[in-house]
Amino acid sequence: MLTLLVALAAAQPSPETLDGKWVVDLSTEPGKPYTQPMELKLAPDGSVTGSFYNSPIQAGRWKKDRGRLCASFRTSDGQGPYHSAVCLIDGEAEGQTWAEHRNFLFNWEAERARP
Repeated sequence: MLTLLVALAAAQPSPETLDGKWVVDLSTEPGKPYTQPMELKLAPDGSVTGSFYNSPIQAGRWKKDRGRLCASFRTSDGQGPYHSAVCLIDGEAEGQTWAEHRNFLFNWEAERARP
């Protein structure tokens, strides 16, 4: 039993990190939910890997400074780059994505994905 509890605790990401799977709320209209997956892996060297909106992260960096943990990364839709930034604020992820080729800047929030 103790082994199972230790394994479950190790499988759960710490609330103090952006590591793990997230569900990003990209809804633009109330009552019309639109979510996409995001998975972030923060390495000790400051790099970020994973995926966002089913696109692999091509380049990413993270840093903890001034009391907050943030990551920035680039993905692509095959037509152009998407530049995203996300910060952990009170256990929730708040971010934005800029796609110059699509002429938009989008603010979003994310919750941890349920196992």
